[in-house]
Amino acid sequence: MNFLKQERETLEKFLPNLDSKLENIPLLEMESQGNPAIQIFREWGGTGLLIPREYRGMGATLLELIRIQRAIACRSPSLAIAANMHHCTVAAMLEDSLRDEDIAFFSSIAQQNLYIASGFADGRMHASVLFPDLQAEPILGGVKVNGSKKPCSLSKSMDFLTASVLIPSPSGDGNLLALAIIPADTPGIERRPFWNTWALGGSESDEVILKDVEVPEELIFPLGKPEALGSVIAKSFLWFEVVVSASYLGVASALIERVLVMGKGSPEERMLLGVEAEGAMAALEGIAYQIEQGYRDDRAVAKALFVRYAVQRAIERISTLASELLGGIAFVTSGEIAYLLATSRAIAFHPPSRLSMASGLDGYLAGEPLVMP
Repeated sequence: MNFLKQERETLEKFLPNLDSKLENIPLLEMESQGNPAIQIFREWGGTGLLIPREYRGMGATLLELIRIQRAIACRSPSLAIAANMHHCTVAAMLEDSLRDEDIAFFSSIAQQNLYIASGFADGRMHASVLFPDLQAEPILGGVKVNGSKKPCSLSKSMDFLTASVLIPSPSGDGNLLALAIIPADTPGIERRPFWNTWALGGSESDEVILKDVEVPEELIFPLGKPEALGSVIAKSFLWFEVVVSASYLGVASALIERVLVMGKGSPEERMLLGVEAEGAMAALEGIAYQIEQGYRDDRAVAKALFVRYAVQRAIERISTLASELLGGIAFVTSGEIAYLLATSRAIAFHPPSRLSMASGLDGYLAGEPLVMP
């Protein structure tokens, strides 16, 4: 089958036999709490996908990563979403000038197959998606962090938690956004159940609470002004939007694959599913290529958001038509069709939402600077 062939060939190139391993595990088993998929991905060395080869990683590009994520999400949506948070955090950290201790850190991630969970801010009412949820208090030689991150994917499997915090600017002109790297066994870190929904139940997206967690200054990466889309912040944001879109497209692609295998619908209907899916993927590949060329300005962020929302709309159409073609009996008897349909729609809940960006993108189209909510 040519559908998903390029994506699975890319996955096979970097993580041989992972696709066949995941294919042989029932979908709903991989989507449940305590599932084997996250550990399998660790054993296959997937945490080192983006880390450069000179640091003992695999050196995958963004273009290769979105193909890998689409292929993985077709087998296990929860694994793809959990891994997405790890990958985008690694990408942001690699943007900065690396110190010797940073290189050693990335080498250990790749060699020891370690997971990094993301404690960046999520969408909240009347608050910027870029502004930290966690509070940091300067102390001698570092900061003390308090607060909670919910949901936090990889909460059980993480080896490190990264938290976005505010630190005083060395120049004295306000605060800087910074990334704090916190070992998961640091005193003061607690985990509490939070994720109560059926969809993506295997992504370990529970609450992580930090109480007076001390982070030394050598584990703090300055990112720039919180109100500005600086290069490091922009890279993390851009990568997240593109990679998460590819992941959810993979979920919708799992429905298309079932339609093709079972020969459901007419040639015209199956072709339409392909048009929607491959058109969306081509748009993601296009913006991924531009990001790889170094685009980090407002134009790149706006374009990434336009593509993300276009993919989101395509997924809505794909999942609806594919589920309809698969039929009511398949829907009520297997559980997988309902699961994939519901899970594919969760892309709408990742920040920034389409509604929250409406004014900002409307103003941008009219010639104004892009304003994030």
